[in-house]
Amino acid sequence: MNVRSFSHVGITVSDFNRFVRFYWEIFGCPLVGVADTPPDRVRAFFGVDAPMPSCKIGWIRVPGGAVLEIFHFEPQLPAVNIPWNRVGQTHFSFNVRNLQKWYDFLQNKGVECITKPERSPRGHSFFFVKDFDGNLIELMDLGYMYHVLGWLGSLGGWVFRRGMYRQYYGQ
Repeated sequence: MNVRSFSHVGITVSDFNRFVRFYWEIFGCPLVGVADTPPDRVRAFFGVDAPMPSCKIGWIRVPGGAVLEIFHFEPQLPAVNIPWNRVGQTHFSFNVRNLQKWYDFLQNKGVECITKPERSPRGHSFFFVKDFDGNLIELMDLGYMYHVLGWLGSLGGWVFRRGMYRQYYGQ
């Protein structure tokens, strides 16, 4: 059994409308659905212990098919910084072209750029930004590897599982 594709990432946000506007205006990701969750479900399913908790859920489609599922809870807890060496999610990534142009665009829009564009030893380029809630986003230009991974990714995985990465599969 194999998964078909990556589906979505869930993000709890401080301001639903601001998040929607930010991801639309900056990355061109439209809101494609919204639902309000009844208080009894917010208490039972999400474990929010409050007299009348609320949760608005939205789905923002990323070009290419993935989705950002956003949750706006009331009451909400404050954000915390996630250190790189803490087990769990640290960031998500968007594939882009022309990394320097993206960097200049984001700087001009006032988006907090954490790093400047740099090239990895494996040939792709990347840099990190934060949205207004502090979510860490990697912008990555895979260059020619974008097409190689798209066409040969499954074959490469099959070869590497049987070769140089065999130790990670317990074989």
